[in-house]
Amino acid sequence: MDHPIAPQTRVGHVHLKVADLDRAIAFYGGVLGFELTQRYGSQAAFLAAGGYHHHIGLNTWESAGSTPPPPGHTGLYHTAFLFPDRTALAQALKRVLDAGIPLDGAADHGVSEAIYLRDPDQNGVELYRDRAPEDWPRDADGQLQMINAPLDVPALLAEA
Repeated sequence: MDHPIAPQTRVGHVHLKVADLDRAIAFYGGVLGFELTQRYGSQAAFLAAGGYHHHIGLNTWESAGSTPPPPGHTGLYHTAFLFPDRTALAQALKRVLDAGIPLDGAADHGVSEAIYLRDPDQNGVELYRDRAPEDWPRDADGQLQMINAPLDVPALLAEA
């Protein structure tokens, strides 16, 4: 690679087409806890954490009243929201379950713990926390060895 990307580069935000703006705001704001930073009538909204301008954009410009794409098509697999620690992840999990939202799964990846679910438009959502890099599983050569083991959801929830 002649010109690698700058190592400080990060994903800044995700912008989703949704069928119902109020329903999407209720999920990302009310359930997940992101703050509504700006709204453009009934067509678009921006939400964020920690005073940032936006981590999530939502719009109905081409999708008001639409249905999700059928299985087996290309598109977004999931968005992933990184929580600062296990307690914050546990609190988010509690809000999701209290809202009656089912989980698609939960996994311990060695480097992280992750909860998987769907938003009201059936977009995949991952809520996760990273372990400290010094705790990441590695082989004898020091190469990263991520895993896909079951996550103890009740133990995580107990930390909420």
